[in-house]
Amino acid sequence: MTSAAIFSSLRRRRSPSLEAFLAPVDLSSEALLDTLRAVSRELVSSFSVNNRMVPFFQGKNSRSLIRKIQVFSVLLDSFCEVGLSRMPSRVFLCFKELYIVLYRSKILLDYVKGSSKLWLLLQNNSISGHFHDLNQEILTLLDVFPLSEIYLSQDVKEQVQLLKKQSRKSKLLIDKKDDLLRMKFYNFLNELENGKVPDQNELYSFFVEKLAIRDVKSIIFEIEFLEEQIVNCEGDIEPTASVLNGFVALTRYCRFLLFRVEDEEGELGKWRRKKTKKGLISQEIADTFITIPKDFCCPILLDLMRDPVIVSTGQTYDRVSISRWIEEGHGTCPKTGQTLFHTRLVPNRALRNLIVQWCLANGIPYDPPENMDSSSESYTAPSPSKAAMEATKATADLLVEHLANGTAKAKTVAAREIRLLAKSGRENRACIAEAGAIPLLKMLLSSSDALAQENSVTAMLNLSIYDKNKCRIMDIEGCLGSIVGVLRSGHTIEARENAAATLFSLSAVHDYKKRIAEEDGAIDALAGLLIEGTPRGKKDAVTALFNLSTHTENCVRMIESGAITALVGALGCEGVSEEGAGALALIVRQPVGAEAVGNEEMAVAGLIGMMRCGTPRGKESAVGSAA
Repeated sequence: MTSAAIFSSLRRRRSPSLEAFLAPVDLSSEALLDTLRAVSRELVSSFSVNNRMVPFFQGKNSRSLIRKIQVFSVLLDSFCEVGLSRMPSRVFLCFKELYIVLYRSKILLDYVKGSSKLWLLLQNNSISGHFHDLNQEILTLLDVFPLSEIYLSQDVKEQVQLLKKQSRKSKLLIDKKDDLLRMKFYNFLNELENGKVPDQNELYSFFVEKLAIRDVKSIIFEIEFLEEQIVNCEGDIEPTASVLNGFVALTRYCRFLLFRVEDEEGELGKWRRKKTKKGLISQEIADTFITIPKDFCCPILLDLMRDPVIVSTGQTYDRVSISRWIEEGHGTCPKTGQTLFHTRLVPNRALRNLIVQWCLANGIPYDPPENMDSSSESYTAPSPSKAAMEATKATADLLVEHLANGTAKAKTVAAREIRLLAKSGRENRACIAEAGAIPLLKMLLSSSDALAQENSVTAMLNLSIYDKNKCRIMDIEGCLGSIVGVLRSGHTIEARENAAATLFSLSAVHDYKKRIAEEDGAIDALAGLLIEGTPRGKKDAVTALFNLSTHTENCVRMIESGAITALVGALGCEGVSEEGAGALALIVRQPVGAEAVGNEEMAVAGLIGMMRCGTPRGKESAVGSAA
């Protein structure tokens, strides 16, 4: 029988139903014959040469299989003429086997027809093997078929006998031209692995002339198909996910090398119409709204922990956050208020592995701290190969060139692509920044084009996740002010929300908290977004304000900028009340902060409401604020 590998390869793209594996048990012989005739006619019609449905690759194998099915179609039609009443019982058993063969043939042909050219090229030997397996199944079926016991026309019998003879002689067919192309594709990857970018003319010959990938839409389909195989492979794939990532990076590079960026107007239009869900960094990266489990969030930063550690009270925090807390002279546990008997931080490896597994399951990139011992990580995704990194660097250089010297449309497309490229992997974020993207993205923050502004600020957000890029962003004169400018008066609510999320990301560095708070209009705009924003905007704003409130010197600035009023108002707002109470609990630790909170008319009522109906953590913060 056909190897199960083909069906596992289909994954979510085209999952076969159970009927594709089991013969029907409740059909009469006449009904089964009608079903077989319909399926065989459909296959012959759908994949006929006249309909131009023969796939680009595996054409010889596909045509050979269709010719075999044509013979079965003729045979089945003949049974209608002679009737089934006097047929041997073995015929009906053979019909059931034929049912399985036809449906497996349909699955294989559909898979080949619906797959990308590059994927078929990479799977050339494997898919050829599946066609050969089907031929062996057909031969087995013909060997047991009681042809001599059935009254059929001599012409039909001769066709069946010839098919049996041909099937017996048939061998595994691997198209040599296709295999040479596959080896050429691997050679490009080997060049990148050795630090050499493949020649542009050779890439043009391969992609455009040999594979007939002649427009942006086609090459985007190729990239997305390969990416889908990586996501759905569950670790069981050949080539490996690491090698496939290299091919994706190479193909993405060719997208910008071989095709004009301006040719993407159709794709850009789709992007303009697309309504994406924004939020915190991890949610923007995932391009979907996913609620992070509370146990995976640091009680200080309220964001996904990268390096969870346990303190003496048994509470878990992100290492960077709790280390900063201790360095500031605090001797108590931030969550419980208990005294820290020692400052030793014990890695919570069990929780970290759960976080990594959750990130992988939800498609959220996980960047462990740079100094983490990689040997202790058992679930992290493979690091990008050198080939993938070389291709990504070359792509980043092309995109930065478009940012610097392209048309307005080209700059918008380049910003969007940098945004997407920076969604995952510190290596990607590093090489984009090293190529010089950040100063050019900064210039687009003040663009009159709403899409250019939104893409540039979101690209800045994604780049800022990498710690070294935080420094690069803050060191560029006027960059922080430009981000705040988008927060205050961005063209779209998405741009404003992502500007707030960028400030949240940057404020993870303690030294930047004061600089952000002192930037003209920053806290005012965050407070305004917390009051008037969308649910996601409120979340971005309150987490940024919480981060800023952890710096003791920001208290007065937050009072003057209206943040206290906004945080008090957040106490009654589902989704942000807990973070609002947490920020207030930090602010009231200073006399001037306690006085400001006490002067808010709704503070007492809001805190009492939190104590009654809030989460356990929210209740703790409310008690701390009211104390």
